[in-house]
Amino acid sequence: MAVKLNEISTSEIKELLKNNGCVLIDTRPTEAYNGWKLEGEARGGHISGARTLPAKWANYIDWIEIVRHKGIKPEDKIVIYGYNKADIDLVAERFTGAGYKDVNFYHGFLNEWIPDASLPMDFMERHRQLVYPSWVNTLLSGGNPPQYENGNKYVICHAHYRNYDDYLKGHIPGTIALDTNELESPDTWNRRSPDELKKALEQHGIDSDTTVVLYGRFSFPKNEDPFPGSSAGQLGAIRCALIMMYAGVKDVRVLNGGMAAWEAENMPIETGVNHPLPVSSFGKPIPERPDLIVDLEQAKQMIASPEADLVCTRSWPEYIGEVSGYNYIEKKGRIPGAVYVNNGSDAYHMENYQNLDYTTREFREIIKMWKEHGLTPDKHLAFYCGTGWRGSEAFFNAWLLGWPKVSVFDGGWFEWSNNPQNPFETGAPGH
Repeated sequence: MAVKLNEISTSEIKELLKNNGCVLIDTRPTEAYNGWKLEGEARGGHISGARTLPAKWANYIDWIEIVRHKGIKPEDKIVIYGYNKADIDLVAERFTGAGYKDVNFYHGFLNEWIPDASLPMDFMERHRQLVYPSWVNTLLSGGNPPQYENGNKYVICHAHYRNYDDYLKGHIPGTIALDTNELESPDTWNRRSPDELKKALEQHGIDSDTTVVLYGRFSFPKNEDPFPGSSAGQLGAIRCALIMMYAGVKDVRVLNGGMAAWEAENMPIETGVNHPLPVSSFGKPIPERPDLIVDLEQAKQMIASPEADLVCTRSWPEYIGEVSGYNYIEKKGRIPGAVYVNNGSDAYHMENYQNLDYTTREFREIIKMWKEHGLTPDKHLAFYCGTGWRGSEAFFNAWLLGWPKVSVFDGGWFEWSNNPQNPFETGAPGH
């Protein structure tokens, strides 16, 4: 059977989408899909219902596995669009080479779809908080990146956990090192006290009006326990982002994909030390946003409430009590009544929230995963894991979407399991 390579018009796209008659593929970078206007277009985001499959992914050896994971089947009618013909052609070639028979082009996205405000587009509500390498590079170069209005009042932090050498071996120029232990207790893994947070933030040159950009390095080899002393980078960066938001930093941003994204763009790297310039006052009482973190008693109330859900983002072996997930947590099991959403393979990986290049997963896929488990934005959702890191990444995804009532249960399984009075369960539910 011959492969079809047709050009689809704007009116045909509208009709196909109305009837769910095609799978629409966006070949642009993920940041454009999320909402950034990389080509100066009048509207940011993507055609409503489109899937993200950036052209650069076409060079990955696992490309077809990504496509299958997205549920895009060979019998589907594929319509591909993007910023330029070269990217569209490259992705089309991969589809046809993989046996897809009905592959089509749409070249009217920039000139027809975007200018017509009546045609639907979608975007990540808080995409401006998820920045990309060239945005950071523009900021560091003294330029004015898009959706930024804070002049030179910014601090960029290279997050690590008890591993300063991770910073020394290479970091984004101009960045300072931030040990996650500065913001959370190494004994309880909860955020530190308001006074401790105030001191730590001021020492790192951060007040409530400072724009803070956080990133880390992805470097957990499979099946390796990263504690103590490894570079627990990007998870730690997002954990620090949550705590800074809780404290009251108004403009907290995360580099999407962390150090891996920076290196993939061949951006400059330095090994010298940049020392923070302390500020005299944070400027506001801490916490400014106490609603972003819940503690044990509130977590118990949420389990009992029909208007809230406590959301477990641990791995399945942890959830059913095969493993505790951590060498410092003895008890195995789960919190009864919590809603389970699988984060990934173990306590140190978040595969179900990340793309192959470590950028944040397509947000419509995350929403689909959550809704399949009964999570909806009308409820108060508090995400938790073992000690708060994975829960923070799940929270950050929900917050980026603009879901209005999202938090992290800070103590997680560690705090819950340390109290013998708290109930727990093991085994697969219903067995």
